[in-house]
Amino acid sequence: MLIGELAERAGTSARTLRYYEEHGLVEPRRDRNGYRRYDEGELRVVHEIRALLAAGFGLDDIRPFVACLRAGNVAGHVCPDSVAVLRRKLAEVEECLDQLAAVRDQLRGQLAQAIEERETRCLKIR
Repeated sequence: MLIGELAERAGTSARTLRYYEEHGLVEPRRDRNGYRRYDEGELRVVHEIRALLAAGFGLDDIRPFVACLRAGNVAGHVCPDSVAVLRRKLAEVEECLDQLAAVRDQLRGQLAQAIEERETRCLKIR
């Protein structure tokens, strides 16, 4: 298929596909006239790329998943290098959640203190 058809079927733009190609994630063949041609396997690769980007992965993190698919695996996450990236990403997400939980606890404490001080002032006024 040509780049426009792949873009339409993948729900992206031709420009995005060229960007993925520049980063070595998508591999088209070239016709004699220079047109890019993609096989069905590239559609799977583009879907994998888009899903991983949506989950917060960077292009460098995505490379092992694409390599895993290109090696003939049914999914990009089953290879050891992909598993290592998943573990690292999960650790990053858990660290962010811990930081957010600490901020939430601080805000709860400040809110509780503000409410208590307000109620105390209101009681003194009465």
